[in-house]
Amino acid sequence: MERRIFLRGAVIGTSAAAFGGTLMRGAAYAAPAQNGPGPYGALGAADTNAIQLPTGFTSRVIARSGKVVSGTSYTWHNAPDGGACFADGTGWIYVSNSEVATGGGVGAVKFDSSGTITGAHRILSNTRNNCAGGATPWQTWLSCEEVSRGYVYETDPWGVKAATRRDAMGQFKHEAAAADPVRKVIYLTEDETDGCFYRFTPTTWGDLSSGTLQVLVAGTATSGSFSWRDVPDPDGSPTATRDQVSSAKIFNGGEGCHYAGDTVWFTTKGDNRVWQLNLSNSTYELAYDDSLVNPGSAPLTGVDNVTGSSSGDLFVAEDGGNMEICIITPDDVVAPFLRINGQSGSEITGPAFSPDGTRLYFSSQRGTSGSSSGGITYEVTGPFRR
Repeated sequence: MERRIFLRGAVIGTSAAAFGGTLMRGAAYAAPAQNGPGPYGALGAADTNAIQLPTGFTSRVIARSGKVVSGTSYTWHNAPDGGACFADGTGWIYVSNSEVATGGGVGAVKFDSSGTITGAHRILSNTRNNCAGGATPWQTWLSCEEVSRGYVYETDPWGVKAATRRDAMGQFKHEAAAADPVRKVIYLTEDETDGCFYRFTPTTWGDLSSGTLQVLVAGTATSGSFSWRDVPDPDGSPTATRDQVSSAKIFNGGEGCHYAGDTVWFTTKGDNRVWQLNLSNSTYELAYDDSLVNPGSAPLTGVDNVTGSSSGDLFVAEDGGNMEICIITPDDVVAPFLRINGQSGSEITGPAFSPDGTRLYFSSQRGTSGSSSGGITYEVTGPFRR
């Protein structure tokens, strides 16, 4: 794989994400990532929440599906999925999708500066299979429907403004979204075995009511150059969006998406890969491929949601595998960061950092029961690199 020099920037909290990796450090990278010791050391024994963590880190349960969130009157939703954090004065809000076929939507939990829960509320209701999504620079959450000809809904984390369906962003099996404030576009993944990677350019940045949907065009190799081409009919009728541009590059099951520092990363679960678009020179390559890992077996399988920290570390959650969140460092080392035990019928979803970077939120979508009604949302606190 050709060695490229680029910046991996990552951000903590939506207020930082809004300005495109202002917290970042440069380094040289070679892709794809390989096995090695993680920056936090080996995982310890399972704690009382059945989570294995490195030394210095602790976990707590924030919410359980079907149960009232502690200190509030709000009942947490089933099948918690994609999520993000938003600064709220000296505290923050964590939003979480509900990936159920009917009655889906998004819930939110509010925290004060000490991390104490101060409230919880609903910000979107009665949608379908809200899987992942993405935060915008103007402090909204894009919740994506993972259904054929699904929509993107723009929501208010505070629950004050009504959620709005954003038809111009296309109708397809939406998965995740990531905002690029430099190019003033939103990147979108598609969860199909023959899916595409898209970008949406709003007519006016900050207003998603109109704009242009495009699809990434490239060759069949795992690295090379790319360009963009307009999708003629974003509503996906009568021809699916992924079939409208014959030269579109096909990806096997698009999942998580993360932007920082002139780079966007996205995952594909069908082939356990993390892809990397180098936006400054319009090239793409593999940041991770489980079939190319050396030495030993791949630590990261069931590749799914992805987020990043201000140090440039990527945190990738597993759908299956052995229920781990793995870290991919700026020097292209991949290693487990945490492991959930006793929940093999579940998947890890919604990883997101608090604005100060000291807390990582995520969910086990089906918990110990293996059912959508058994979801558990967690917080991990500790000395994250910044």
